Amino acid sequence: MAKRHLWRDEAGGALVEATVLIPILFVFLLGSVDFLHAFYQWTAATKAMQVGARLAAVSDPVATGMTGTTNIAKSAVDGTTVFTGDPMPDFQVTCNDGGSGGCTCTRGTCTGMGAYSAAAMNTILFGRGSTSCTDATNYYNAGMCDIFPRLTAANVRIVYDQTGLGFAGRVAGPVPTIAVSLQNLTFQFFFLNGLSGFANLAMPAFTTTFTGEALSSAATQ
Repeated sequence: MAKRHLWRDEAGGALVEATVLIPILFVFLLGSVDFLHAFYQWTAATKAMQVGARLAAVSDPVATGMTGTTNIAKSAVDGTTVFTGDPMPDFQVTCNDGGSGGCTCTRGTCTGMGAYSAAAMNTILFGRGSTSCTDATNYYNAGMCDIFPRLTAANVRIVYDQTGLGFAGRVAGPVPTIAVSLQNLTFQFFFLNGLSGFANLAMPAFTTTFTGEALSSAATQ
């Protein structure tokens, strides 16, 4: 009789149900906060990339020598000398810090364009006249990490791609398309970071493209 009584006793049932449901409720609640924060990170990274591409279009190129006229105007392309006024030789230069800094010729003729300028990258990353993040006083001076402070030069990849615009020997340099992309970024989760699959979750690839303009930090946006 006592056993039957204990079997049917529902006292404390609500406490057991609450013990089971409360952790699940907290996971959903705190997980929602984390996902909203992840969406903010994605949006901020996208905007930072757009700002970086715009800055790259009107700043000194990270690949030094690109705006010089001597090397480009006299480069040999398939055995033919390119003189001032001739069509710009085809080229593609990729600059990727990767922790050490470097620009490589990934297509065509890139004579004299291969050196990496940390100063030019800093202008894109920190903004005009700045060497740190989150100190911009207006949009004109803002850099990529003013929008998304976690960015470093190692996260930024810039590709200068000749499009046929401009001509060899042009004083302002070539008129390439400039593709800025972000790499090696992960979402930061505060509550879900300990769960399998969320730790070090990589952000998707971000890329945006602008047409180069003056390619000089003396230019105005």
